[in-house]
Amino acid sequence: MKLLVFSAKEFEKPFLYKANQERFTMHFTEDALDTHTAQKAVGYDAISIFSGDDASLLVLEKLHDLGVKYIAIRAAGYNNIHIKAAKRIGLKVANVPEYSPHAIAEHATALLLALARKIVQADRQVQKDNFLLDELMGFNLHGKTIGIVGTGRIGTVMAKIMNGFGCRILAHDPVPNKSLSELDLVKYVSIEELCKESDVISLHIPLTYENFYFFDKEKLGWMKPSAILVNTARGAVVQTNVLIEALERGQIAGYAADVYEKERGLFFRDHSGKGISDERFKKLRELPNVLITPHQAFVTEEALKNIAEMTMENLSAWDKNLPCKNELGKETMMS
Repeated sequence: MKLLVFSAKEFEKPFLYKANQERFTMHFTEDALDTHTAQKAVGYDAISIFSGDDASLLVLEKLHDLGVKYIAIRAAGYNNIHIKAAKRIGLKVANVPEYSPHAIAEHATALLLALARKIVQADRQVQKDNFLLDELMGFNLHGKTIGIVGTGRIGTVMAKIMNGFGCRILAHDPVPNKSLSELDLVKYVSIEELCKESDVISLHIPLTYENFYFFDKEKLGWMKPSAILVNTARGAVVQTNVLIEALERGQIAGYAADVYEKERGLFFRDHSGKGISDERFKKLRELPNVLITPHQAFVTEEALKNIAEMTMENLSAWDKNLPCKNELGKETMMS
């Protein structure tokens, strides 16, 4: 099998090489997959893509015409690929559903603590020889009410971390996690109650049709003026324009995120030379009560090792004509 890895990053290549164990002929391209770069896949049996790649219907048709049979996603989310179309035209697709829930939940915690204790602002002051504390008032997590939206693998780890801080934890999920309830770690409530009572809300839901702009004007309006929203899920689960308005008006106290609604073409690239043209993102990041990291939550040694190994396992199963446990096709996600 010949494999082309799109959106290849230098830091992940060693993990992919090691996991491959010379099973497949593997090549890399830094280019993201789209209608223009799909042509690079000519002569390859399989491709591997990341969350910022475009695997819409037109791209999938091009890949199929080029002879590509398999698509291995190096991520858990797959809202960037048209699963139904892939299945219809005969392309097999698999993801990495669980690479390290701890990596994501720990990063969400780091974002929360950094914003709550004004760590970034403090560091900037110290770099300028300013050691005053007047603008560095924060708050304890202990005793606060934490709202967790989505209690899958990552949300469950987040609940356990927040429990360790001594927080009261509310949760909202269409399918409650029985283990969390049985351990009395969380109390499941309506999304309205969660928004109104939580001091911090952490999002851990996939980007589905139902979850697109899940946090809209109404839900942001339910939040406390003193509350912080943390998003390590997907950028588009929060309505960015409404979020900016809520932050500017003091409707909520802060926003910490590792994702952004329009990441494609922006994240995973160095724009320091010419800057960026996304005025909405510039407006969001310039707000004093906002902290954004560049989709780095998965960048831990443990997570990258797991992603690489599972990606190769998915490809190996197809190569041997065996069932692939992570093959997608039953669920309907956003294209």
